[in-house]
Amino acid sequence: MSTALIIVDIQNDYFPNGSMELVSPGKAAANAAKVLEWFRKNNKENIFHVQHIAADPAMGFFLPNTNGVEIHETVQPLENESIITKHFPNSFLQTELESKLKEKGITKVVVVGMMTHMCIDATVRAAVDLGYETLLIEDACATRDLSYDGKDVTAEQVHYAFVGALNGMYCAVTSTEDFLQQ
Repeated sequence: MSTALIIVDIQNDYFPNGSMELVSPGKAAANAAKVLEWFRKNNKENIFHVQHIAADPAMGFFLPNTNGVEIHETVQPLENESIITKHFPNSFLQTELESKLKEKGITKVVVVGMMTHMCIDATVRAAVDLGYETLLIEDACATRDLSYDGKDVTAEQVHYAFVGALNGMYCAVTSTEDFLQQ
């Protein structure tokens, strides 16, 4: 079975002083970096960095030609690693990700990145719908506090609600430590 790592949107705007700061992005990025290092040692050809570039400036973050749109230093791509540009939460929608995975004979994907409730959820669901065996490394992901109709939801609650919804019924979910010990 051929496996690929998909690193979704670990970009500067999600970090302190960014335009869309998340809760604990550094911890998630550090875990993603450990998974990336494992792939670099064990599966060099199958690393895909996904970079969201806002198609509409009204989005307010990931704007073209800004520091915020750049991939964060903790997971900087190497020259031989693919960078997939996207404009939607789903990393497969109108990108070359699926064709590149097929070209390499990939059947399983490992997903890490940001934001759990948006781009991670959309990408994981799309990967499964496209037939990929999918593993989400939940502590290598981060999100933010949300609110709706006067009700506040902490980032931790948001994260675990989405991870819990994906786990088992949609994909396998694990921790960085458990992934590295496999």
